[in-house]
Amino acid sequence: MVHQYKLNGYNIVLDICSGSVHAVDDVAYDIISVFETKNKEDIIADMRAKYLNMDGITEKDIEECYQQVVDLKESGKLFVKDSFEPMAGQLKRKTAGVVKALCIHIAHTCNLNCSYCFASQGKYHGERALMSFEVGKQALDFLVENSGNRRNLEVDFFGGEPLMNFDVVKQMVAYARSIEKEKGKNFRFTLTTNGMLIDDDVIDFANREMSNVVLSLDGRKEVHDRFRVDYAGKGSWDKIVPKFQKLVESRGGKDYYMRGTFTHANPDFLKDIETMLDLGFNELSMEPVVCASGDSGELTNEDLPIVLEQYEKLAELMLKREKEGKPFTFYHYMIDLSGGPCIYKRISGCGSGTEYMAVTPWGDLYPCHQFVGDEKFKLGDIWKGVDNLDIQNEFLECNVYAREECKDCWAKLYCSGGCAANAYHATGSVKGVYEYGCKLFRKRMECAIMVAVAKALGDV
Repeated sequence: MVHQYKLNGYNIVLDICSGSVHAVDDVAYDIISVFETKNKEDIIADMRAKYLNMDGITEKDIEECYQQVVDLKESGKLFVKDSFEPMAGQLKRKTAGVVKALCIHIAHTCNLNCSYCFASQGKYHGERALMSFEVGKQALDFLVENSGNRRNLEVDFFGGEPLMNFDVVKQMVAYARSIEKEKGKNFRFTLTTNGMLIDDDVIDFANREMSNVVLSLDGRKEVHDRFRVDYAGKGSWDKIVPKFQKLVESRGGKDYYMRGTFTHANPDFLKDIETMLDLGFNELSMEPVVCASGDSGELTNEDLPIVLEQYEKLAELMLKREKEGKPFTFYHYMIDLSGGPCIYKRISGCGSGTEYMAVTPWGDLYPCHQFVGDEKFKLGDIWKGVDNLDIQNEFLECNVYAREECKDCWAKLYCSGGCAANAYHATGSVKGVYEYGCKLFRKRMECAIMVAVAKALGDV
């Protein structure tokens, strides 16, 4: 399977099943586009008619270009057939029962009242609650006991707003550190926060114990304050930005990222990225909103061309700033063309419900945070473990080849079938496809690969 596109002056050819990425000239681009549907004589004739004597192109050049395409095919770098389907699901079956990460819902409550919140202002359509240390300790014990031979374990403190239960966060981290050596484990903690309760104590603790900190900021003040308001309806931008700046400045190179959300109100999200850069932040993410159908923030078909153009302009901005010596990271453009996940991981997809689970304040287990509160997806709890095997098997069987729509998609080995939660909320099935999200993902990948090609060619 081959995917070809032109972007920012580059002709890019992806051979999906070999992982090869080719930046080619116009002649090679056109030859590749018809290589499998026309014979050599017709291809050469077409190229002669279009390119002969253009910019000094000779008949020999065209013949040599055709032969180079043949050589790439014979060397397994073009037109490689898909042979991966029999492997689908092998990794999940092999590692079934081994958990490597938990999303700890330390607080089902929030001090903001964001109207687009998929978690119903942190309540997850249930009651407000704070996790006790006893439940948190058991969650960590559950992770250790079910992690098999894995040494590195990940724990994300999530909400609601985790800092509304900060004392329990600190107690859980202390407990985890106290058992690491004995259990032969290494905990990696992440904290996601809206920033309202950040103070010096939080900053010191986060810089000491958190491998990553995710900070919620939607960009421009008027955009951020449209949705991210307190219960009095007051925007939070003025209060949180100085706190975020202080925290990031003191991180000392440790990971963080600014996590923004764009909605129908700001499909022109590049302006929000630029605001974050102006504020001194350079580890950035801007996510499409996840909200109920019909919500005022829901992205529409009219927004789509705007958003796709924004992704392209974002890629151009990244290259411009790279040339200027002011690079920044955009989460969705992080791609490694020389390595990356093994093929088993690429086709297995997300580990939600299998190696990754969410834990509610009272200890129930769900496949991930986006399923919390939907009782039919409750997997079990942290005392008895997983006992809803029917639901877990649905997630075990989720892979890129379980979705008919994915089989002929060029991006399948980059997205691995996409998000099960988005698929479920869009189609009613975890094996469905959220087509709007697919369109955004494919554009992001084209842009990310173009940026990587420009860097590889030394154009920045």
